[in-house]
Amino acid sequence: MAQKVAKAGVKREDGYLYFIDKQGDISRAKMARGGKKGGKPEKVTKTGIKKEKGYLYFVDKQGDVSRAKMARR
Repeated sequence: MAQKVAKAGVKREDGYLYFIDKQGDISRAKMARGGKKGGKPEKVTKTGIKKEKGYLYFVDKQGDVSRAKMARR
């Protein structure tokens, strides 16, 4: 299903949302909980991947960047 794009080995911490930003790097932001506001995004690792249309990019369980084909009509 998912295809590994880049190895990063990011160690996740509780309370943070990890995502691929517009530059293709891994970033994280503090999650909003119980009426508290979330935090500003901060870069975790530079990967510099180029995103292709039709794919969903995400940080997988191993802390690497993966992608999956989006089901679109």
